[in-house]
Amino acid sequence: MITRISTRDARYDIGTDTGSDAIHRNPQYSYAVTILEDDSGLRGSGLTFTLGDGNNLVCQAAAFLANRLKGCDIEEIMSNFGEFQRELSNEQQFRWIGPHKGVAHLALASVSNACWDLWAKKRGIPLWQLLLDLSPDQLVATIDFSYLEDELSREDALQLLREKLDTREDRISILSSGYPGYDTSIGWFNYSDDQLRENIQKSIDAGFNAMKLKVGSPDMGSDLRRTALVRECAGGNISLMVDCNQQWSMPRAIEFGKRASDLNLFWIEEPTHPDDIMGHATLSKAYAPKTKVAAGEHLPNRVIFKNYLQLDALGFCQVDALRVAGVSEFIAISIMARKRHVPVIPHVGDMGQIHQHLVLFNHICLNHEALLLEHIPHLQEHFVHPCRVEGGVYKTPEEPGMSTDLF
Repeated sequence: MITRISTRDARYDIGTDTGSDAIHRNPQYSYAVTILEDDSGLRGSGLTFTLGDGNNLVCQAAAFLANRLKGCDIEEIMSNFGEFQRELSNEQQFRWIGPHKGVAHLALASVSNACWDLWAKKRGIPLWQLLLDLSPDQLVATIDFSYLEDELSREDALQLLREKLDTREDRISILSSGYPGYDTSIGWFNYSDDQLRENIQKSIDAGFNAMKLKVGSPDMGSDLRRTALVRECAGGNISLMVDCNQQWSMPRAIEFGKRASDLNLFWIEEPTHPDDIMGHATLSKAYAPKTKVAAGEHLPNRVIFKNYLQLDALGFCQVDALRVAGVSEFIAISIMARKRHVPVIPHVGDMGQIHQHLVLFNHICLNHEALLLEHIPHLQEHFVHPCRVEGGVYKTPEEPGMSTDLF
């Protein structure tokens, strides 16, 4: 039984250059943490990600939502968690400051993730193992399918999960081989050319075969020059992505795609405003076949992802379990993406802690291709069980829970 609920406003200064992008020039990586304690002494830690100011608001909202959990048994909650999460998201007054987006939805992510962490710890296994152990019916019971029925019904999800059961053994070897990562930290926006060159070589020496550069400068010539520099230093065999962090208008996004067409970009990330679904669909067509659009970091919920997928506006789905309403909504979106044959390469507001579990589920249970998982090493010292990346590959976590406990 859950006996105590608390929240924590955890903020970390990471320096003036590290973590910088075209809009967030001096970010403060932050977590709104929900902690659920039960009568056996176990603690479930749930995270959602912000960049500093406003993190306290998410904590206040999470405390309001989590109060419903006091006195509840975690096994009972999770047996029908989709319905429970639906009730929380539709609280009649609190819903007005969403719905299903902003502070309210980020708070729901923190609370939802705390439930999943406590559930896995209660069973004494890592999150990935819990997800593999659950039957299709049990998994589907954790999902809120409201507003998805035209694209993904409960029966659709069950059918897809059951279809993949017979071939699971073909993919289980990922647990021993590890999941390939890509390096985001080579090319933060404020880094100099010399820092870029040094970081690229360090990344290659560390075993990474893919890396990302931050772009979105008012001077497109500067973006193109830096992109060409990274391509030259990394060589032609490295997968190179660029991330604009929503800074381009549609005409500028189209222009960049044309002018960068000879640089062999794996994707162009967040090229314009995330609410412009039709714009992303237009860009997906404009960039094809040389590159693809990636987005998800600022898509707030499963309904928006549904529309992106229906309009073929995503080449890569970057759903983040700390930015949508936690693990359950992540799974719903992953299933929709699988149905549409769109690869999932998550954005990692958690620095990969939770997503190292979720990509294993995606590959083994949904037969998503094991492409890449973003790696950002900057907060490792703050996690009790930091993710392990060796030779550019995520090693499978072994501790119970979903690796979110903070010092």
